[in-house]
Amino acid sequence: MKYITLTRFAARALSNSGRNYQRRCFSSSTIPEIKDQQHSEEKKSEVNNNNNTNNNGVVSSYWGITRPKVKREDGTEWPWNCFMPWDTYHSDVSIDVTKHHVPKSFADKFAYRSVKFLRFFSDLYFKERYGCHAMMLETIAGVPGMVGGMLLHLKSLRKFEHSGGWIKALLEEAENERMHLMTMVELVKPSWHERLLVITAQGVFFNAFFVFYLISPKAAHRFVGYLEEEALISYTQHLKAIETGKVQNVPAPAIAIDYWRLPKDATLKDVITVIRADEAHHRDVNHFASDIHHQGKQLKQAPAPIGYH
Repeated sequence: MKYITLTRFAARALSNSGRNYQRRCFSSSTIPEIKDQQHSEEKKSEVNNNNNTNNNGVVSSYWGITRPKVKREDGTEWPWNCFMPWDTYHSDVSIDVTKHHVPKSFADKFAYRSVKFLRFFSDLYFKERYGCHAMMLETIAGVPGMVGGMLLHLKSLRKFEHSGGWIKALLEEAENERMHLMTMVELVKPSWHERLLVITAQGVFFNAFFVFYLISPKAAHRFVGYLEEEALISYTQHLKAIETGKVQNVPAPAIAIDYWRLPKDATLKDVITVIRADEAHHRDVNHFASDIHHQGKQLKQAPAPIGYH
């Protein structure tokens, strides 16, 4: 009987010691787990805070690249990343928008008739939808300067020679045309089929003009000169539609006011006027470039019209 009692006592003692051991084991193992869990939650909270900061402010960069703090003349913060105050300008609206280069050579006549052929289908599709027409025009007009500047850039690298500033002049033209488009998009919301048309036209025109410029820069620049002449006609029609009340003279977009340094109360008419003046300058630049080639010279032999808007 004593033996049985001692045996039960020993079993109970071993059971209690096992439970105590389990408690010690589990309690000692859960301490680091709790700490890890707390550390993980702190990390998550820190990441979320950083994400909120990045969404509301400047995105942090491993390389330390930050946006410079730029202000307007009135002291307010500059709102645009696509251009800076030193890229803005007052457009010279006194330029003659009626000038026309009379085609003389075969290349001139080919370029002129090609532009007129494209103009026919453009007018047929857009008719009096002046805003959509302008938007489509700018998606095409921004291509030649980029193609010409790119090919001159490659030529400069290939032949170890300067371009005379023409690379920069042509890329400036492309950027200026792109800003026209960014302005028109604020005024006109393209439909899905118009976006599809833009993608198709840009893909075809870029490749065609690339080959065209390789074959004959002289004819390519003349083509762009005539293209700009047609743009002047289109924007003049747009202005007449605004003056007659066919198109509402809405307030100018903020991006246009800052880019062309327009008055705060500027309207659509002011925007179309400065865009038309830009197109007249592009007309002159491209006809000038074609004339240089017609004289048997290279572009680098003539001063590039850098900053000529």
